[in-house]
Amino acid sequence: MKRRNFIKTGVMGGTALGLGGMALQSCRLDTSKRITVLHTNDVHSHIDPFPASHPQFPKLGGVARRAALIQSLREENPNILLLDAGDIFQGTPYFNFYGGELEFKLMNRMGYDAATLGNHDFDNGLSGLLAQLPNANFSFLSANYDFNNTILEGRFRPYQVFVRDGVRIGVFGLGVKLEGLVLKELYGETKYLDPIEIAQDMARVLRADEDCDLVICLSHLGHVYDNPDRVCDQVLAASTEDIDLIIGGHTHTFMDEAERATNRSGNPVYIQQVGCYGVRLGRVDFEMHAQGIRSTTSQALRI
Repeated sequence: MKRRNFIKTGVMGGTALGLGGMALQSCRLDTSKRITVLHTNDVHSHIDPFPASHPQFPKLGGVARRAALIQSLREENPNILLLDAGDIFQGTPYFNFYGGELEFKLMNRMGYDAATLGNHDFDNGLSGLLAQLPNANFSFLSANYDFNNTILEGRFRPYQVFVRDGVRIGVFGLGVKLEGLVLKELYGETKYLDPIEIAQDMARVLRADEDCDLVICLSHLGHVYDNPDRVCDQVLAASTEDIDLIIGGHTHTFMDEAERATNRSGNPVYIQQVGCYGVRLGRVDFEMHAQGIRSTTSQALRI
């Protein structure tokens, strides 16, 4: 199937980051507005906080604490988008017993807007994932997995546009290559499409056709690898344009703040990933006005 046809069917402290030159596609903003993007990745079915005796994350994490933090941030700024970069499943007995139902229902309660798929979200096979999708009230975005000829055909959209206080925010999802990570019998006839080509198409569609002011990629590709030929978030940022923020996953990389990269047009794009197991909540604040993105601040908030 042609690539374009497929797309059509489908607390650590903060830092101020200048984003000059990235103009909005319209002049609909007559006053400065702040958009807050909150995000998680690789939570791996961790519902409870870690015990005090844990050597790495003592007393950290837990859904109850995450929910309380998210609620407090919504009271501070209602213009929030809450996203997850994949690997929601696998890692505790909650997944073994409930197959993902509990994870999805708790994410509903926290008000997640969208997520993408990680390799461990296939651990119960296509049928296991399909069985749990009715429990998710948020969107799953997957642009570079072709599910045609599988039971998941038509179940995922490649992107979605959200509007917060008049600001149009386009979000799309990218997944890691499943071959070698997931048993073939679990992902079946799912085809992996080139993430860089798909990302550039997605960014173009969202910026030009959908008139988005912000473009966000939910990536489960991984932050960076020793092998320079392996696609990762840093390679993705350098090889594309029109993406403002890459929210990463897969490599369990703890980043205190967003990393500034340069896209192929010489403009800035930011990458953030908040480790694993729900012990951090990522936060990126965009200050918007009619001439473009004025600035951002980013944090990794302890839970």
